[in-house]
Amino acid sequence: MKYGLAIAVVLWVPAVCVAQAMQRVRVASDNKGFILSPSGERFIPWGHNYAAQGLEDPAERSWEKIESDLVDLRNMRANVIRIHLQFPQFMDGPEQPNAKAMARLAHLLELAEKHGVYLDITGLACYRKNARAAWYDALPDKERWAAQARFWEAVAQTCAASPAVFCYDLMNEPIVSGTRKDGWYTGEMGGYEFLQRLSLDQPDRPRDNISREWAHILVTAIRKRDKEHPITIGMLPAWGVSQKAVGPELDFIAVHIYPKAGQVAEALATLKRFDIGKPIVVEETFPLSCGVPDERDFLLKSRGIAAGWIGQYSDQSPAELEALKRSGKITFAQAAYLGWIDLFREVGPQMLGEK
Repeated sequence: MKYGLAIAVVLWVPAVCVAQAMQRVRVASDNKGFILSPSGERFIPWGHNYAAQGLEDPAERSWEKIESDLVDLRNMRANVIRIHLQFPQFMDGPEQPNAKAMARLAHLLELAEKHGVYLDITGLACYRKNARAAWYDALPDKERWAAQARFWEAVAQTCAASPAVFCYDLMNEPIVSGTRKDGWYTGEMGGYEFLQRLSLDQPDRPRDNISREWAHILVTAIRKRDKEHPITIGMLPAWGVSQKAVGPELDFIAVHIYPKAGQVAEALATLKRFDIGKPIVVEETFPLSCGVPDERDFLLKSRGIAAGWIGQYSDQSPAELEALKRSGKITFAQAAYLGWIDLFREVGPQMLGEK
């Protein structure tokens, strides 16, 4: 998972136009993709993981940047951003959601609706080592699950009425079990830990039983407040939760695939393994371990397998990245983001099925 994040327009409309009223996203009756309700128009998720700084820093400049980014995103045909809600900021205790954080989420929903961009709302994030809640990490498995359920119930209550929600993603890249010595978190990258264990106290219990019960508890909490918006889990391509174990609880499957250089066929084979008769969204992809040509090949050849794709968005705008390139001051990481943005613009019409 890449950190450019904290947040995952079917037809492009110039930013100067007034956005039409958003319709809600539904899973299509054939379970092969998504539609908009009530029109029945096909919806193809196409966007970026996004760092919505206004959720963590309520300063006005952060909201101004989000609005500017939303305009840029619409102009490149993006219709979804994936945000990552940091659990310690949204929960003050096992039963106490943080009202100010929920209000900021509600404001982000308003901006998303204003600009016609849907939110993939990923929860339970604890990526920053120095920003975790000691009370939360001390809880036994079942009490931790109860706190997670309370978080999701509060989020769903905040979001249920908004058409700007694409989906709820229960957790980013969960792995099932470990020990207290292992701790809850792993998968360090760039100073953040993106993977989280579901259980530390049930070493002898089958992994699928653990993940199935955990998913059921959280889905039930969401459905108390929101009966409609789709639910998923952002899955690793290997050694995470099993799509067959948790799939019955979910509306669609979300998998994270970063193709390796020269191994597009292998990436496509991995994607096919996640087909359990429900729509598949590639919720994370990026030319991280390959070049742009391989990433392009993967995207175009995955049509017909996947029903949506979400890449990575830089903290810097496309215009800023282009200016850095012209000045000769662009870094390798910045150039990778710009390469992805250029590819996103190039293949967008094909990925969206535009004629």
